[in-house]
Amino acid sequence: MKRTLLVLALASTLLLTACGAEEKTIDGVKYGTYGVVNATEMKNPNIHYELSGWSIFWSIVFSETIIAPVYFIGWDLYEPISKKDPNWVPGQVK
Repeated sequence: MKRTLLVLALASTLLLTACGAEEKTIDGVKYGTYGVVNATEMKNPNIHYELSGWSIFWSIVFSETIIAPVYFIGWDLYEPISKKDPNWVPGQVK
């Protein structure tokens, strides 16, 4: 009984907490997050993405649930930040 209540409490906490990364609207276009599983479908080469600290945090906190880390790392690991600068050269400091 206690184990069932613990699982229900963890599941409800997971569902009610804010997700790790968030979608972002850039120039009127909504860009979603991506992870290891859906990188080929969701990653836009013209958008700058960064690792989501919250996705990593929640993956560690809920590591025993197995489902949460799989979701956060698989579909919610990177979040859109901004458009890439076409004139930027790697190694160049702005």
